[in-house]
Amino acid sequence: MNTATITKMLFISFAFLSSAFLARSGEVDDESEFSYDENAENGPANWGNIHPNWIKCKTGKMQSPIDFPNNKVEIVSNLGILQKSYKPSNATLLNRGHDIMLRWDDGGFLKINGTQYRLKQVHWHTPSEHTINGKRFDMEGHLVHETNDGKTIAVIGILYEIGLFPDLFLTMIEKDLEALRLADQKAIGINHPNLIKIDEKRYYRYMGSLTVPPCTENVIWTIDGKTKTVTRRQIQLLRDVVHDGFEYNARPIQQLNGRTIKLNKPWLFA
Repeated sequence: MNTATITKMLFISFAFLSSAFLARSGEVDDESEFSYDENAENGPANWGNIHPNWIKCKTGKMQSPIDFPNNKVEIVSNLGILQKSYKPSNATLLNRGHDIMLRWDDGGFLKINGTQYRLKQVHWHTPSEHTINGKRFDMEGHLVHETNDGKTIAVIGILYEIGLFPDLFLTMIEKDLEALRLADQKAIGINHPNLIKIDEKRYYRYMGSLTVPPCTENVIWTIDGKTKTVTRRQIQLLRDVVHDGFEYNARPIQQLNGRTIKLNKPWLFA
């Protein structure tokens, strides 16, 4: 066997292993094999039966989203201010079919317990996936971060209610969102993640999973403790752009299974 053949085989093996790892850890971009219709064969209750590497959707004990019941939440004041270091970056909007995602080339990082998680993307769910004391909100945004090796994920969730005031970030990209009606992706140039407003002092923290297949666990979840506002028109725009059947793309609430939920609430800022 010559050197060229060996090199080619090594490259193919590396590519296969890389794609397999991404399938295990990252969100699925192709929505054709799953749906949010609870009565469908490929609905949320059956995600774990569709592919072997989606088994955590069925067997996992740390699944997301969850409800935050008042009687289960532990109020603490020692988690600290969120250590965000975001920066302007080239960004691209993508229509993944089941949701709309904005991906940054290099949007900075979030630091949790001394570990850096690179900011990768933000996407939106309507209605919200997480609930607070049983209350579901009109929209939820997810800022997704990963360690440099891609093995650990941290997500910041932001809850929105329909109100008089639009969301500033969505206002900035409305024309680009409308362009996705005719294309699957659109480069939008420099975009600053800090335009997405987050309360850095008051937030929920728990260990969970991705909310879409493959439902990878050990995801560090941080949910903003203060609800933001969005207009009905902005929510409708996100729903109009996604593929038919994914206008409502929230996974049902999962069992808590004894997990700890903390609410960081510094007393000076309560």
